[in-house]
Amino acid sequence: MAGQGASLQNYNNELVKCIEDLREKREEINRQILKEEEEKAKIQRDLSILTDRLSKINEALARKINARNEYDRTIQDTEDAYMKIL
Repeated sequence: MAGQGASLQNYNNELVKCIEDLREKREEINRQILKEEEEKAKIQRDLSILTDRLSKINEALARKINARNEYDRTIQDTEDAYMKIL
């Protein structure tokens, strides 16, 4: 009977150790999850900032391209008029 008690105690100890190991693994995964969630939040903030900057740059480019096209038309019209004078 003492042998069964010792064997049962060994199984109990092993089970407790397995549960502790599982908890440690869970905590490690939980730390990784928290770290990656922080990284995700930072990337989302950065993405929002970069998206806003990209939008502003695209708007500025569109205005500058329109201005350049106007200059091209003005130059062409002026050259055409000048050629008529000559």
